[in-house]
Amino acid sequence: MADPKGFLTTPRQTPQRRPVDIRIKDWREVYQEFAHQDLQKQAGRCMDCGIPFCHQGCPLGNLIPEWNDLVWREDWRSAIERLHATNNFPEFTGTLCPAPCEAACVLGINSDAVTIKQVEIEIIDRAWDEGWVQPQPPAMLTGKRVAVVGSGPAGLAAAQQLTRAGHEVVVYERADRIGGLLRYGIPEFKMEKHRLDRRLGQMRSEGTKFRSGVNAGVDLTAEQLRSDHDAVVLAGGSTRARDLPIPGRDLDGVHQAMEYLPPANRVQEGDLTESPISAAGKHVVVIGGGDTGADCLGTAHRQGAASVTQLEIMPTPPSERPDSQPWPTYPMLYRVSSAHEEGGERLFSVNSQEFVGDEQGEVRALRLVEVRREGGTFVPVEGTEQEIPCDLALLAMGFVGPEREGLIDDLGVELDGRGNVVRDGSFMTTVDGVFTAGDMGRGQSLIVWAISEGRSAAAGVDHYLTGRDMLPSPIEPTDRPLS
Repeated sequence: MADPKGFLTTPRQTPQRRPVDIRIKDWREVYQEFAHQDLQKQAGRCMDCGIPFCHQGCPLGNLIPEWNDLVWREDWRSAIERLHATNNFPEFTGTLCPAPCEAACVLGINSDAVTIKQVEIEIIDRAWDEGWVQPQPPAMLTGKRVAVVGSGPAGLAAAQQLTRAGHEVVVYERADRIGGLLRYGIPEFKMEKHRLDRRLGQMRSEGTKFRSGVNAGVDLTAEQLRSDHDAVVLAGGSTRARDLPIPGRDLDGVHQAMEYLPPANRVQEGDLTESPISAAGKHVVVIGGGDTGADCLGTAHRQGAASVTQLEIMPTPPSERPDSQPWPTYPMLYRVSSAHEEGGERLFSVNSQEFVGDEQGEVRALRLVEVRREGGTFVPVEGTEQEIPCDLALLAMGFVGPEREGLIDDLGVELDGRGNVVRDGSFMTTVDGVFTAGDMGRGQSLIVWAISEGRSAAAGVDHYLTGRDMLPSPIEPTDRPLS
């Protein structure tokens, strides 16, 4: 145990966000630096519980009490070794994960949970600064070739594990740069891309090969993919966006979130001087109250929107854990992200009815109505209709499965009732030698689940190719979903 009295004497402390009026003028990450001595005190709040429920809360099974204790004792080198033992990319989870581990922290039953996520990001940042993160090339090669389709967190995790196990791994990405949603879906203010680039540099040094600009199933047929490789891992994500089929949907100025966010990121990459879909001077309406909606919100602020309104059909969440979501489950609470802190209006229990256009066919307003839930459906509340200005509408309502046309159809893998790829306990699909990991099989989920599934799928592939049980699998076979 770190500090036996730490949880009694030290209050929870997290880094401060940079002032709003300053940070909306740039695209840098929003948090200020956190002093190492303050972080050690935070790590010392960990009680090293007899049953560490934070392990249950983390899909990766991160050894949280262990690296909290090591940080408290200033053994940072050992801390990163314990962190990397279960997580290939702690810089991704440390910036982007909603921290279900903290919701499961035993201290959180009657106090503020340990700042697990902050300890995690500080460990990996220090490791990079000190030069402790080095390539780990395999000691020997197996002679087996593996194709990984998709370079998001699931694909990258699978690729790194398989490369280190001695396989020749090629990652295929249809975009012009590697990274998937990490590259073009996540705004710079949430995770600066140097974090991604330096990890890709490590993977290249280990032997992983990357092929960007290759659309598997089009540029490289399913038959070629299978004939050129001994195994295939499908990690293309859940990319079919949920649409909003209401009158006016076809008006100019109504876009899916993933039509809006990538060009904004391309501006930061230096590809564009300005985004073709810009919120500058516009009244923006974001439909959807999740993380993607918040990403749109923060991006619109930085582009100089005149106003931003975020809509959510669900009622306002409670500020404290409800009885129906007891510890250690992850509760649905009213959360204020950095983007929400920067301005804009949030409307709950509302439903969109119609986009209203002008004579030029461009959207100018949105008609909506308040709703209440009755018998599992949302019913309009009479007399609550209103019209709000809307020059740019962004649909951020989630995703409904992988794209089927092309690779999925050509491989002939089976899909479940939700349109996701069916897999067994080893993450193999219904086609021999073809595996899947992440959102493509699980459905839209968290980055920590993507990395966890990537590691587990890699273990399944390695066993399939060699008969070994060498690679760790965060998800045990009995816990693995069949679809």
